[in-house]
Amino acid sequence: MAIVSDEQIIKTLRQYNPWWRVPAAVREYSKPQKRLAYFEALKILLHKSIRRFTVLSGVRRVGKTTILYQIMEHLADEGICPKNILYVTFDNPILKLVSPESMLSIYESLHLLEGTRYIFFDEIQYTEDWELWMKVIYDSRKDVRLIATGSASPVLEKGAADSGTGRWSVLKIPTLSFYEYCMLLGLEEPELPENLKLSGLVQESPARLGNMMDQFTPLQNHFNRYLTIGGFPELVLSDDDGYAQRMLREDVVDKVIKRDVLSLFNIRSPLLMEKLFLYLCINSTQIFHASTAAKELEGVSASTIDNYLEALQMSNLIYLAKPMSVGSKGALKGRPKIFIADAAIRSAVLMIDDVLSDEQELGAMVETTVYKHLVSFYQGSTAQLGYYRKAKDNQKEVDVVVQLPREKILCEVKYRNHSQLPATDAIVELCRDETSGVTSAFLVTKRLEDFGVTRHETSVPVFRVPAIVFLYLLGKMEAEGQNGKL
Repeated sequence: MAIVSDEQIIKTLRQYNPWWRVPAAVREYSKPQKRLAYFEALKILLHKSIRRFTVLSGVRRVGKTTILYQIMEHLADEGICPKNILYVTFDNPILKLVSPESMLSIYESLHLLEGTRYIFFDEIQYTEDWELWMKVIYDSRKDVRLIATGSASPVLEKGAADSGTGRWSVLKIPTLSFYEYCMLLGLEEPELPENLKLSGLVQESPARLGNMMDQFTPLQNHFNRYLTIGGFPELVLSDDDGYAQRMLREDVVDKVIKRDVLSLFNIRSPLLMEKLFLYLCINSTQIFHASTAAKELEGVSASTIDNYLEALQMSNLIYLAKPMSVGSKGALKGRPKIFIADAAIRSAVLMIDDVLSDEQELGAMVETTVYKHLVSFYQGSTAQLGYYRKAKDNQKEVDVVVQLPREKILCEVKYRNHSQLPATDAIVELCRDETSGVTSAFLVTKRLEDFGVTRHETSVPVFRVPAIVFLYLLGKMEAEGQNGKL
């Protein structure tokens, strides 16, 4: 006997798909502001010659479900019959007990359907053997186009590698870039040269650069808010930042760590997982030692810490930046650097009230935000991202290293009122070394007037660029399809 009856499933499906009865209902769930991932997912869904499913992966509140509803609204506007659109969330306790194949059969029994079916599976990782069922659906139902979402990317990617090769793609959705934040709020765009790239700034005259920097003055207060509230669409649109931070803290700790992570991974100690994430927030942007963390967290084993760390990475809550070698200089090996997925998560979890007045905290937030933007910008490319720290003099470090077949880009964050750069700094030494292979180097600064090539004699110029400009241009270039080409 089935655990749930067909009648229960039908009732639940009708609740989640009100447009079957009232076609205009789909518009009530959609929102006008569209993320970059919306256009990419829609392109894959409607591609005329290549049929492929899509899985959207990202942390909670990043806007995955909203993208599904926006695509459904687009289909309705294009004249697709509402009954040909099915939305299912496997976060529902009833629906997660039903296989996707059985659910599709029940759905198709409800209506006389003609033409393509458009299927939207939310939180797909909560259904057992989801990747096998998606393979079956792809192979056996040629009239189905499907988009799914999930919160644990490597779990989804493993399924894509095992069963989804040639059948579906995983699109990672980070929190909003600063550019997307500005677009979401409808802020006036700075007047910039057409197709401006970060790499092109070094060629501009000081006068033209000064005029560009002045364009960002009206966005400064918004940039400060972006750092504190984060890139979560629903919270960005909120008019109560304090409440938004509390919601963010509850979502991360209560819903992600205490529920999602525990249910998806073999976590024996929920309390240890919570403590580890707090430990990572405190030590964000620092080099991580599993053995040190194990001693400080009640003497657990380093292997347990490594397993829990992997679960947090799989849940899109942290980034692990690995050490990278640059040229002939010896580099630290084997110890990752930790970045929280969004700087605002860290502030919310640690309950830091006024980060904008704390230079050290603010520096960590901007470094985190820079790394997140670069990860998003180079997603889908062959780029490797990490950090550099000299092996014998571990005070010498470069915050971010981007390595491509023909490029090596260095990025150092000095988000302070005086971003003086000594000639002995790692980024200067590496740019002076002609064997390092460095092609571009950026020093990310705080003040809008702190820009231009540094005065050091180097083979590759070190270009100072304010963080607000650096991050805005990265997001803008990505939005214009220039991602991966700095």
